[in-house]
Amino acid sequence: MVVGYKRVSALDQADLRQLDGVETDKLFTDKASGKDTNRPQLTAMLGFVREGDTIVCHAMDRLARNLDDLRKLVLDLVKRGVHVRFVKENLTFTGEDSPIAHLLLSVIGAVAQFERDLIRERQREGIALAKQRKVYLGRVRSLSPAQADDLRRRIKAGERKTLLAREFGITRTTVYEYMRRYTAS
Repeated sequence: MVVGYKRVSALDQADLRQLDGVETDKLFTDKASGKDTNRPQLTAMLGFVREGDTIVCHAMDRLARNLDDLRKLVLDLVKRGVHVRFVKENLTFTGEDSPIAHLLLSVIGAVAQFERDLIRERQREGIALAKQRKVYLGRVRSLSPAQADDLRRRIKAGERKTLLAREFGITRTTVYEYMRRYTAS
């Protein structure tokens, strides 16, 4: 079975160019950062694939942006008898790979991690400069103060958090964050 894996970093990004023209039997797509392997569709894919399957990914940095994670994922999969193919790099890992293939995995994986580190560094520098100019406001709150008060009151009254999250257009995690802020103050 050929199993495709796509990943984009943000919800508003499109994954159309990834695996364009590549035939797959099953496709898993994450809209999450590649900073670690804590991604729902990656986890689902890893549980789905079996010996003899081939995972096809557009590029190494779509599977992982961390060299250690990338190497661990690929090596664990080939130990299970799952082949891993990267279209952009034109590399396939089968468990019977040449030393040059492992070198390329490490080098290209290191470049992906380096790119991510540069992005984070530029972001930190930009935030620091914005704070100096007093134009950095931080993250925009999901709810107005009045909505937050209403949410807390209704939680205290025993209303279900999942239903409240849906009504307010926020995640359950955000509901719990507002609860935590309420009990901390």
